[in-house]
Amino acid sequence: MRVAVAQFATSFDTAENLTTCLRMIDEVAACNPGIVVLPEFCNTQPCYSDHNQVWQQALAIESDFLHQIAQQAKKYACYIVLNVTLRRDLNRDQQDASVQSNISITSCLFSPSGELVQQVDKQKLTEQERQFFISEKQAASVISSDFGKFGLMSGADSYTFQASRALAINGAQLICNSEHSFALDTSTLHDITHAVENNVFIASANKVGALRPKKSADALAETTETLLSISNTSVTEQAYGVGQSQIIAPDGKLLAKIEHNKAGYTFADIEMLPAGLINKARPDGTEFKQQQRPEFKIEKITAKQPTITDHEYSDNVPETINVAIFATYKSTQQAIEDVCHYIENNLSDIIQLPELFFIADKTVTDNQDELKHIECLSHELIQQISAVLRPFQYVCTSVVLNGNHQAVLINQQGIVARQQQLHFCQRYQWTELTDTINIISLPLEQGIIKLAMLTADDANIAETVNIAALHNIHLLLMPFDIQEPLEVN
Repeated sequence: MRVAVAQFATSFDTAENLTTCLRMIDEVAACNPGIVVLPEFCNTQPCYSDHNQVWQQALAIESDFLHQIAQQAKKYACYIVLNVTLRRDLNRDQQDASVQSNISITSCLFSPSGELVQQVDKQKLTEQERQFFISEKQAASVISSDFGKFGLMSGADSYTFQASRALAINGAQLICNSEHSFALDTSTLHDITHAVENNVFIASANKVGALRPKKSADALAETTETLLSISNTSVTEQAYGVGQSQIIAPDGKLLAKIEHNKAGYTFADIEMLPAGLINKARPDGTEFKQQQRPEFKIEKITAKQPTITDHEYSDNVPETINVAIFATYKSTQQAIEDVCHYIENNLSDIIQLPELFFIADKTVTDNQDELKHIECLSHELIQQISAVLRPFQYVCTSVVLNGNHQAVLINQQGIVARQQQLHFCQRYQWTELTDTINIISLPLEQGIIKLAMLTADDANIAETVNIAALHNIHLLLMPFDIQEPLEVN
């Protein structure tokens, strides 16, 4: 199937915006697409002075705007994804400009027969959008077509993992994303991440040109030169869409991209059959359905303070700490000695090692005799590493203790915190899983930080990382063994 994404600018003139949409669809039709994805807010520029203006700009479901887009879908026998502001009330009786009407930011899907077959409201509204728009709470649903299953999302819904994951769980193989953004995050991070996490194609169409009325954009740029630290973009850049519309494959490969912020389109031919969570498997053969887990419990732990008399620490979070990563190409006892030598010559507060760093061939863990030997080595490395650590210095790795694979945090006194494996994976199918994530308060010389540890495949599962992050950790320690390049890319 051929997927096309288009990018263009809009204004406060709804008729002009319709003309732009029709022209762009005519241009895209030259490549004979099966589906065309248009940007967010195709009918407007979402920078409003009051609720009357929002209502005037929004479309009725029976509007000529939507009717003409439907005719385009029928004319070119393709699906069209159009994101607009949509009136959910039949009329606006209120003249008071401060009273909000029910208006949503909605992605409308038109079928090749010209029917409006799907409406998906934007779920994650920005603070400004919440002043003017509503979002109906609806389950993520997908469309079944001759070429496969696909779903829609828009704007800030792509900034976290939840929306794309919900669509993928419901069977989506392609996710069509309509954007209205000045930031590069979507094209450089979110699209790729969602594609790989969910084994889906991502087709994102973003705006170009002014994202607010030009006078407002220029005035904002002239009145301040403050940099927006969160996106590392200036106020001038914030006022204009960045474009960069693209199509990403399930393995994160870039299939097509518009490498600028000018109006245009691009397309790619995709084969939907191998995509989707039902076909997702880890390199070791672990299937996605084997790793699904319910919500985890949280246990909060305070790591035991080292027994020393010549150092003091406060309860304040330090501004900085020093963290090092280290890997050795040696194995067994030589690997342990290599790490100890590194510790003796390193001043870092925390040293991160890979999972089972002392085992070169981890397939041997399937052998019970070898597993007992690995557990003996685990006890030895804990003893030897703790002997060379300084006060308030820690090492994180994973070991086998009591027959189970787990991440450990080691200091002078030995193990101060543990995290047993949470999710099944084929390479450690023998280990018992836990349903508890430990949030650890870790005393350092400079203060106290909160952290969590995740090992093996646990660190690659967005839901698990999110749970830890929502408990305000400062640091996530990941003793893991890279299975494929995208895990670190």
